[in-house]
Amino acid sequence: MRAKTSFFCQSCGHQAPRWLGRCPDCSNWNSFREERVAPAGKRSPAASLTAVSKATSIDTIEVVGDNRLRTEIGEFDRVLGGGVVPGSVILIGGDPGIGKTTLLLQTLPRLASDGEKVLYVSGEESPSQIKMRGQRLGVHDPSLYVLAETSLEEILKAVQEIQPAAMVVDSIQTVSTDQITSAPGSISQVQEVAGQLMWFAKRSGVPVFIIGHVTKEGAIAGPRLLEHIVDTVLYFEGDKGHTYRILRAVKNRFGSTNEIGVFEMKDVGLEEVGNPSELFLAERPEQSTGSVVVSSLEGSRPILVELQALVTATGYSMPKRMANGVELNRVALLLAVMEKRFGLHLSGQDVYVNVVGGMTIDEPAIDLGIVAAVTSSLREKPIDHRTVVLGEVGLGGEVRAISQAELRIREAAKMGFQRCVLPERNLLKLEPIAGMELLGVREVGEALDALLP
Repeated sequence: MRAKTSFFCQSCGHQAPRWLGRCPDCSNWNSFREERVAPAGKRSPAASLTAVSKATSIDTIEVVGDNRLRTEIGEFDRVLGGGVVPGSVILIGGDPGIGKTTLLLQTLPRLASDGEKVLYVSGEESPSQIKMRGQRLGVHDPSLYVLAETSLEEILKAVQEIQPAAMVVDSIQTVSTDQITSAPGSISQVQEVAGQLMWFAKRSGVPVFIIGHVTKEGAIAGPRLLEHIVDTVLYFEGDKGHTYRILRAVKNRFGSTNEIGVFEMKDVGLEEVGNPSELFLAERPEQSTGSVVVSSLEGSRPILVELQALVTATGYSMPKRMANGVELNRVALLLAVMEKRFGLHLSGQDVYVNVVGGMTIDEPAIDLGIVAAVTSSLREKPIDHRTVVLGEVGLGGEVRAISQAELRIREAAKMGFQRCVLPERNLLKLEPIAGMELLGVREVGEALDALLP
């Protein structure tokens, strides 16, 4: 009897009975591959590990969300919402070599209490390679068990024997199940393996960390359904040329998705950074044109970063617009406002905008900082290095209020800044802050006159 097959989009998981050139869901071209479809009615291998679940009254359900497991790494706990929730499934993605395995090797032994064990499942490295990496990181713990296996059925057998307090699967694309005959890493395998790991975690209370490969665009390889299955999705950001890494939550059922964790990569592994603002401003020049300090609010934490702009005469018929760390379309919109509302001639200038340190900011509170940095470079006038700039810019050139202004300003005052240019509406609601001169502005023209007299 011929095995039943179907065609799956490798980007979004859309299923079709025949090959299609373009996916009707995600619009990607040439993304369909033929895979065998698992026969219905097969029992999950994870089902043998736990009892059959029964419907329960909500009043009798025990709440376990407050009993979080602390990793003792403050930045990691912050991103997770206060610690690891028992029975949760956490997916971590990032570029190769960014530090995913390093972080989890450092974290896993800390989740084991006295007499408990933790399991690290590797489908890409041998136990000796994991041991060598552990020696470099200073991880010497008898409670940490390493298993080199790619079969989900064998992994679950080992879990039943070891009874770990937590486990890591590295990576989801290398693990396969006998329930599906397609190759490891395919859409069907990734979905089935992730679903069974989730099924196991929810019924056993064991937290499961899953490492996922990423595509060249930076998204986790496989269907978007994978991110819907898990409880938390974390991304490692940062340039390999820099020593620090940013761990950002893009989904978290048990905490905020706005929090970030900042780490510094050293020879002995990842070390948390308690004061990211000091790190990002450590090498800032004092009298450089096109440089301004802005405040980004990441969850409950304000972070001061240096924003740089370079404006130079173009040698092409179409001027270049490049941005690193901020959205390019947002920069183009602000440049259009500057030309239309304030008569700044940028049509013959190449404009480059950069957030120093590889930080990515997507909130509108830095709009006024971008405008100020570009104008500073265009006029060849430096902005006072003790000034921080806050504010959202509208299409009419007005400066609009931002959220949590007092929290941002107090962080700037701690870092030694003495002056803040901010929206006038925010100023009306603020109490005086010791050591900080507050200047409220209504429109961009007022701000530029104050910053670049």
